Amino acid sequence: MGQHPHGWWIVLHLTLFVFWLGGDLGVFYSSRSVLDPALTPPARATALTIMSGLDLAPKICLILFLPSGITLMALEPHGASLFGIALFPWWSVVLVWIFAAGWLALAVQAHRTHGKVASVRRADLTIRVAVIAAMAGAGGYALLASEPFGVTTNPRWLGAKILLYTLAIAAGLGIRMTLRPFGAAFGTLMTEGSSEAVERTLRRSVDGCLPYVWLIWGSVLAAAVLGVIKPGAQL
Repeated sequence: MGQHPHGWWIVLHLTLFVFWLGGDLGVFYSSRSVLDPALTPPARATALTIMSGLDLAPKICLILFLPSGITLMALEPHGASLFGIALFPWWSVVLVWIFAAGWLALAVQAHRTHGKVASVRRADLTIRVAVIAAMAGAGGYALLASEPFGVTTNPRWLGAKILLYTLAIAAGLGIRMTLRPFGAAFGTLMTEGSSEAVERTLRRSVDGCLPYVWLIWGSVLAAAVLGVIKPGAQL
């Protein structure tokens, strides 16, 4: 069969899936120690540091998944076009990677400052909302149109995959909103010690994220399946 013409890009795309899901699993496991009232506050702070460090990997993978996916679409001979113009010429792929690099820089800065820099937090949020809107539109169109963007190979699997990616980003925003009370409550734990009110707030914040976490895991796994199997695709 020989070497795939762009196999290394496929490897990168799959590696992002692996580290995205694996990092999220590590965050979930360490969060159990953060919530454990039997541990001392310093031990819980150490668990939080580990959890925060692990959480950076899924954030990086989520962002890089976009340009790596666009690159694969540009490399495939699908013939996608909009108003008679090719959707993914080489320069547009470069622009997507530049955009992703800027978004990644914002996300890393927001992570390191724990969202305390308002301008960085707002810029990152604006980008995520814009990406959600754009990907939802593109994914929905690719899923419903008979020949989306002029493609005749039935790329509905790709439309579904794009929508799953969109769902994962939206779930991440849900996690961010649900965790808002966590920081103040954990600060109280460190300065004043544990109390029923503090423990209740911490648990409500972290456990309230579980539906969003499960949604991300399911979306990532389903997107990986669609990307490998490509159900319904025509040669």
